[in-house]
Amino acid sequence: MKPFTLNINGTLRTFDKPQIMGILNLTPDSFFDGGKYIDNCDAIRSRIDKMLADGANIIDLGAYSTRYGADDVSEDEEWRRLEPALKILSNHYPNTIVSVDTFRARVAQQCVESGVVGIINDISAGTLDANMFATVAQLHVPYILMHIQGNPKNMQNAPTYDDVTTEVIKFLSEKVLELHRLGVADIIIDPGFGFGKTVQHNYTLLKNLNNLTIFDMPILVGISRKSMIYKLLGITPQESLNGTSILNTISLMNGASILRVHDVKEAAECVKIVEQLA
Repeated sequence: MKPFTLNINGTLRTFDKPQIMGILNLTPDSFFDGGKYIDNCDAIRSRIDKMLADGANIIDLGAYSTRYGADDVSEDEEWRRLEPALKILSNHYPNTIVSVDTFRARVAQQCVESGVVGIINDISAGTLDANMFATVAQLHVPYILMHIQGNPKNMQNAPTYDDVTTEVIKFLSEKVLELHRLGVADIIIDPGFGFGKTVQHNYTLLKNLNNLTIFDMPILVGISRKSMIYKLLGITPQESLNGTSILNTISLMNGASILRVHDVKEAAECVKIVEQLA
């Protein structure tokens, strides 16, 4: 993996090995662990403790379920769900890198202005909130730019591509150009596994992941326990850890810089093993 730098909370950080982003879902209905941590401060703190102990470099907070067909929630409710975790992180983990998984500019701004969040992780690449790119530029924070076809309500209604890899790269190229025009310097690329793609689209993208190195930007892969694993194998998300580790390993070998995962310890082991091949 090529080393990369990001300006996080005013500090320029250099990363010379793949990073592990641990998922903290603050929703009642996420596909794998929804409901475990919402409005439960003890569970939130325990989850953060375990992820950091297992090797997480980044904690990713999400309070709006983006699984296919999930219910919509208001901006106020999304923020209400985030607040307890933000307070815990501020009080007990002040040096931890934190990202927020939101497509809403106002929520992203509130999180960054809390002094806790240093990275914005937007599943929509600015397509679901016209103010997002300008907000990122104003806040001077790293931005995770993810490809999606459609939105969480309709993205799996027969997604279609002539060439999924080419079309994802074209989409991301156009968005990178928009961000650069606004002065956004720190961009992380995410091909958006599972967001408006069939199982076959996802595997084609994974096979061609190293094509995204053309951007010369960090590549984030989020495939943890997703349907591209459990549908292919005829199992459940709960049974998908082995498949996740296999795909995380392939991702690292194909250029991934950041793994977004539910299972931090296993992802850290993937990183350690792949590093031995370098």
